[in-house]
Amino acid sequence: MPARPLAPGSLAPGSLAPADAETVPSWTAVLGTTVRLWAQRRLPGRWQRRPGEGAARRRAIAAVIGTAIVVVAVVVVLLLTGVVTAPGSGRATDRSGAGAAAQIAAVSASRKEAAIWVAAQVSHAAIVSCDPVMCSALQARGFPVGNLTMLGPSSTDPLGSAVVVATAAIRSQFGSRLARVYAPEVIASFGSGAARIDVRAVALYGAAAYQRELHADMVARQRSGGQLVQNRRLQISPAARRELSAGQVDSRLMIILAELADVRGVDVLSFGDGGPGASTGVPLRSAELAVIGRSASGRGYLKWLLAFLRGQRPPYQAASLSQGRAFGHQVVTIEFSAPSPLGLLGKTGP
Repeated sequence: MPARPLAPGSLAPGSLAPADAETVPSWTAVLGTTVRLWAQRRLPGRWQRRPGEGAARRRAIAAVIGTAIVVVAVVVVLLLTGVVTAPGSGRATDRSGAGAAAQIAAVSASRKEAAIWVAAQVSHAAIVSCDPVMCSALQARGFPVGNLTMLGPSSTDPLGSAVVVATAAIRSQFGSRLARVYAPEVIASFGSGAARIDVRAVALYGAAAYQRELHADMVARQRSGGQLVQNRRLQISPAARRELSAGQVDSRLMIILAELADVRGVDVLSFGDGGPGASTGVPLRSAELAVIGRSASGRGYLKWLLAFLRGQRPPYQAASLSQGRAFGHQVVTIEFSAPSPLGLLGKTGP
């Protein structure tokens, strides 16, 4: 595999501190947050008056009012489907009390889990589509507001984004087209039934083209994985060997492992981070690498390994690096962001 030039760089943070327990937001809170999200992305400054901007301000105000109307329509859909409840409506009591309350709690729990996962695992450079409530939860977890695209009743598709967070409202809006046309692959899933939230990779050129590209990528990963396990400078556990040979490992990880083995050797203890409830074939994006050597030798290897990993350029720069102990070894855990890019092995070659 040809070596790529290395450049010094710093790691993007890969984890976020957990927030306090969530409650189901009222529709007024959703409306306010959504209009604020829209205004932050679309409107300059803080409504300052500048010469000659009167017409522009009137158009901006009209746009905000139009957005508010769209959001109200979304909230009505959410209320009718039972995803959220209006304050004081007594809906939970009317719908067999405890059962409805449990359903609301399940929806809130799924939304919280999905927001934590997306904020920590999905690249913050990716565009994420979501309904107003989910967008609000993602913003609260630190996902960049500029990369959130709200899907309202007038939205025709989630194309243009890399990931769509499919809540009950989104599934109801797009129906079977969501999985069949726009976003065929689930990279993570939380909850069940009406509370289920799927994080899906969007297929820019349609599901059929995406599946063909995914299959070609899997074949390339199997071929390269089969070659990697034959490399005598790559130490690897039996479980990790099977995953590598089966093409279950992210292409970015495979390319990094090949270079590490060629330069100084590498010891792979395990792979992970496939995403809870992910579709079959979604690659594993993290690896636990054992530090080779002890005392001064081990410290030297650790210093070299961290410098090597931090010096990579995108898309080979890790989302996070961490140190710890596992299986009796000092370990460096490397993790790449979701979704996994396709076609890298075809471009670089093994």
